[in-house]
Amino acid sequence: MEDCATVPLYYENRIPEIQLTNEDLNEDMERLLEDAELDDEQEKRLEREFARQYHLITREDRLETVAEDIVSHFMGRGFLGKAMVVSIDKATAIRMYDKVRKHWKRHLDQLRDELAATSYAFSAKRAVIEEKIHYMEEVDMAVVISQAQNEVEDMRNKGLDITPHRRRIVNEDMDSKFKDPDNPFRIVFVCAMWMAGFDAPNCATIYLDKPMRNHTLMQAISRANRVFPDKVNGLIVDYIGIFRDMQKALAIYGSGSRGDSENGDTPVNEKSVLVGRLRAAIEEADRFCAECGVELNAIRMADGFEKTKLLERAVDAILINDESKKRYLLLAGNVSKLYRAILPDPAANELAPRCVLFGVIAQTIRSLAPRADISEVMGEVEGLLDKSIASEGYEIRYRTEPYGSDHLVDLSKIDFDALRAKFKQGHKRTEAEKLRGTINSKLTKMIRLNRTRMDYLERFKEMIDEYNTGSMNIDEFFRQLVDFAQSLNEEEKRCIAEQLSEEELAIFDLLTRPEIELSEQEKQQVRNVDRELLETLKQEKFVLDWRKHQQSRAAVRVTIEKILDRLPQCYTQELYGQKCDLVYQHIYDSYFGPGQSVYAPAAPAV
Repeated sequence: MEDCATVPLYYENRIPEIQLTNEDLNEDMERLLEDAELDDEQEKRLEREFARQYHLITREDRLETVAEDIVSHFMGRGFLGKAMVVSIDKATAIRMYDKVRKHWKRHLDQLRDELAATSYAFSAKRAVIEEKIHYMEEVDMAVVISQAQNEVEDMRNKGLDITPHRRRIVNEDMDSKFKDPDNPFRIVFVCAMWMAGFDAPNCATIYLDKPMRNHTLMQAISRANRVFPDKVNGLIVDYIGIFRDMQKALAIYGSGSRGDSENGDTPVNEKSVLVGRLRAAIEEADRFCAECGVELNAIRMADGFEKTKLLERAVDAILINDESKKRYLLLAGNVSKLYRAILPDPAANELAPRCVLFGVIAQTIRSLAPRADISEVMGEVEGLLDKSIASEGYEIRYRTEPYGSDHLVDLSKIDFDALRAKFKQGHKRTEAEKLRGTINSKLTKMIRLNRTRMDYLERFKEMIDEYNTGSMNIDEFFRQLVDFAQSLNEEEKRCIAEQLSEEELAIFDLLTRPEIELSEQEKQQVRNVDRELLETLKQEKFVLDWRKHQQSRAAVRVTIEKILDRLPQCYTQELYGQKCDLVYQHIYDSYFGPGQSVYAPAAPAV
């Protein structure tokens, strides 16, 4: 499934001791079930003619075991997508809902007990447990089954109450809720509905407890193969034994032109194939680290200060240039995604230490720069394996404070002499990366406040490009970063020299750059126009949502043209028109409503 609309599908057999043998499911029963939606008469025939097989599937102790495993598996996953539980008929779907709810409450109570028994000294562990508790408390689950005549009485005769389920199906838009990834409706219990023509891309897991074959099976499992952000694959959890005989399954469900697996792609693979993908990703990341001179085994074997020292050395080795950094983050992100995709799985404990180390190094690299500097990287890689717990309770620990967080300081307060000394003594690439991240954060803010500073950004990019291409070594790169940082400090102080506020300076620069020959008297005239314009707009024109209404926008534009008409005589008509356009665009981009602008405290990122 290499197209852009689907992700690979994998299956795993769970608790095989409760699966049925091939002899238990004769072809007549499979043929009857091949019609996804059984009518009332067919359901009664199923119970009557296939009483033994039906009893094997629906006996209470078996359903209890399956329900308990569904809760354990659902909460042990890495990617917390939505899930479908597919049962043999409507009555069993309701029973499974009741049993899952019971085991859900039991699992939640166990987490609460675990939290109460965990010392506050273990803050990371408590955070993981609290997050799981919050998630479980929020999750909504529901039964979605078709309506039938006399269903209330029929279900009552089986000891079930369908009324609350039917009420939800009738009164709520269950379809839209399940498709909405932000809606807490995350587990649906079905027997036939939504098996065809229903797409919920966030659905990642199908718990299959109903005999199926041919196109009915393919339709059912396809509910989990739609593309969704961070979703590596869809998973079919097989409780009925459909995929146990792999050769037979491939012969029946292969997508080749002749229906065999040798001449076409396999629509679904064993989960072991997914684990194999993770192993391959780990090996690829291992090779890259070895090429960089990073000794991963030495880091894993070390303790205390020695481990920290080796980690710092590894980070410095990877930061040889941007290409190397991005390559590592991409590889580590792939490992992280695949690791989360296999959860829960026995292989997780074996592979977790290696996956964790990649994650720690990646997080350390990202933490060298403020958040504003990692938005591009975050689009390429998955978050650190920070809060995952493997199937046997292997907890993945991570730093709660950013590595080297002392570098996230006001650029104007940096002691550059001390910084140079630290650069000479420490890991040079790491120190350069820290300073670069701080500069980037500061420059982003400065440009947001004043677009005429774009030339600083160009200089910054040129400097980085020269370093990445090898035109300058790390010592020269660091020297230029220091000089550039000091020039930013000077630029930031310019508003004091001009006797203007930061927002007044932005308009002043738009009106006077590129450089215009102005006397001191004319400059003062521009300052006066600048202040009057801002004061008038703030007091009279910045109404609520002014940018959304044509009349309000026009009023702002007219005010700008009227007040800028008082600029010195040296502003020609053509130059005046250009300045009106520039100032209006700046006002539109920077001011959102009464008291709302990029200059206000905690300004929104609009």
